[in-house]
Amino acid sequence: MHTFPDARSVVRALAPDEPVILNRPHAAARAARFFVEKFPGKSLYAVKANPSPDLLQILWDNGVTHYDVASIAEVRLVRATLPQGVLCFMHPVKAPSAIREAYHTHGVKTFSLDSIEELEKIVEACRDEDGEPAQDLRLCVRLRVSSEYSELSLASKFGCDLTEAPELLQTARQHADWLGVCFHVGSQAMTPFAYVQALERVRVAIGEASVVIDMIDVGGGFPSVYPGMEPPPLEDYFQIIHQNFYNLPIAYNAELWCEPGRALCAEYSSLIVKVEKRRGEELYINDGAYGALFDAAHVDWKFPVRALEDDLIKPEMDFAFYGPTCDDADYMQGPFVLPEDIQAGDYIEIGMLGAYGAAMKTDFNGFGAAMRIVVEDEPMASLYDGSRLRPPADNVVSLR
Repeated sequence: MHTFPDARSVVRALAPDEPVILNRPHAAARAARFFVEKFPGKSLYAVKANPSPDLLQILWDNGVTHYDVASIAEVRLVRATLPQGVLCFMHPVKAPSAIREAYHTHGVKTFSLDSIEELEKIVEACRDEDGEPAQDLRLCVRLRVSSEYSELSLASKFGCDLTEAPELLQTARQHADWLGVCFHVGSQAMTPFAYVQALERVRVAIGEASVVIDMIDVGGGFPSVYPGMEPPPLEDYFQIIHQNFYNLPIAYNAELWCEPGRALCAEYSSLIVKVEKRRGEELYINDGAYGALFDAAHVDWKFPVRALEDDLIKPEMDFAFYGPTCDDADYMQGPFVLPEDIQAGDYIEIGMLGAYGAAMKTDFNGFGAAMRIVVEDEPMASLYDGSRLRPPADNVVSLR
């Protein structure tokens, strides 16, 4: 993979006609070290956010040894890339064949669940050749919690209700060598209070179940920095989680886990796109909703942008983007703030796309190709190097 100083040097050297994904290994390494050193427990990388083998290796080299995998394809990928990595199958609804392969072939012991049916499926799939049940299962019951303080809700699809949790915990305890409780507050949680609410529900569930709990997994939701979404420092999240963890009725040696995805990889990548046409305040670019800009199109996510031409001198204005496919839905409202004199043939860098960017790309309409290049400059914003788009408000709460 070629290395350049920054996006402008890529454009000057290559004048690319295809989108270019710019990777910053140093940014991912810095984020990994931050979680390893500062989170008061174990950090599992949520592979779905960006399953790049190069990124997985960077995280491993900087101390991330555990991985949240959510499909058998992710299990195979991480096991092939990092043979010594610890894999935790944290999707609450899995095919029996996926459970069986994960356990018997890839050595996965940790599985999440949110129903009696899933528990029975796991127990059955992990039996040995003689039909005897596994004695080393590490089971994690997922509890449904509120996503009200997060930019993207994850509250409806997975998780057992508080009324169901005690019985499920009691039954799972009978089959588990090691039992945990997990939850997910939603993506891009904009205040640490999101975890306070969730951990209070965990406290109630454990108290009613009256079982020994060996682990609490606070899931993902740890934010990154985007225009209009500037969260408090991550240390504030860690401190509040740690305080509330110690108030839970759990085993004296219980572990604390988290599953960062976005927070570990958002700063890893940005994207160079070329303007193919301008129509008033709309720019037609060569990546879009079916490429790395899925979130910009479908959930109105705002990303930082900058023009890469040196001769654009007019004041900035708001633009919307159209992607390259023939679909009218390939549209990103923005606004994306760029120089007023930007035209066809110019290049734009779109930042903070390491999470759910390249991982979401498709080949629809023949537009999936992209170059990948390493650059040495800093990301457009960072939670780890002191640069922000603007100072955050105290305990920002976003209720989109």
